Amino acid sequence: MSSTTRTASLRTQWRQAFSRRNLAATVLGGYLPILIAMAIIVLPLAWMVIASFKPIPEIITTQPTLWPQAPTLDNYRHVADTVPLLTVLGNSLIVTIVGSAIKVVLAITTAYALVFVDFRFKNAVFLAVLVALMVPPEAALLPNYLTISALGGRNTLWGIILPGLGTAFGTFLLRQQFKTLPKELLEAAKLDGAGHLKRLWRIVVPVSAPTIATVALVTIVGEWNSFMWPLIITDSVHTMTLPVGLNLLQTIEGQTGSYGYLMAGAVLVILPVLVVFAALQRFIVSGLTQGAVK
Repeated sequence: MSSTTRTASLRTQWRQAFSRRNLAATVLGGYLPILIAMAIIVLPLAWMVIASFKPIPEIITTQPTLWPQAPTLDNYRHVADTVPLLTVLGNSLIVTIVGSAIKVVLAITTAYALVFVDFRFKNAVFLAVLVALMVPPEAALLPNYLTISALGGRNTLWGIILPGLGTAFGTFLLRQQFKTLPKELLEAAKLDGAGHLKRLWRIVVPVSAPTIATVALVTIVGEWNSFMWPLIITDSVHTMTLPVGLNLLQTIEGQTGSYGYLMAGAVLVILPVLVVFAALQRFIVSGLTQGAVK
């Protein structure tokens, strides 16, 4: 192909790519839905953060403004004075770290057993995991409450952690990932004398790190944001987690003038989650799509 023909072909492709019809299809079918979705998700969060720095008269007004005219940290000071932040923050950290670590370990070992260990009723166990994915957590609130109360777990951190130690989502996702691993890799390790634990932690886990990071991220966010179960099982401020402790703001400040305090409390809840997400976000796409393409 001569240079003249190649140049003409490139010009034709360029015109086609930037034609009105192609640009309209790209904008309407691609960018516009993304922008709408981002607006729906980001705008309420942005307003929440901005409102947390506004004094009460700028929130309760007939002439609202986007940016605070007199930025203040009084809302955060009021939250710190009303709620024992260090106590509830420490409780949330313990519940999140301990609960997430146990959940991820159980998900890894269960998924490994469902893929690489031969035992009876394996399919029945996996079916039970799928059923657990379909059952809403609210359905287990009453049985869990009666059980934990009978064991003396009310107003304790282990009472918050114990009922949610199983993660059907993590087990399912890791099982699907482990099934994509080449069997020859594990068979070679078995011939070298490696047992199940060695094969799991030295071969399967390192190879599946992105998927495990995804499960860990989802688990951490779920544990940190958990509200209903900690609210039910605790009524002492000394064992409340951060979301439940900040709910005291709505109880104490049961009026429209508390909006700024509530926004400041909500920012304190989501800020640690955003930090964890920023640290692990590069694993999300690769973890969720790993094994989808060979």
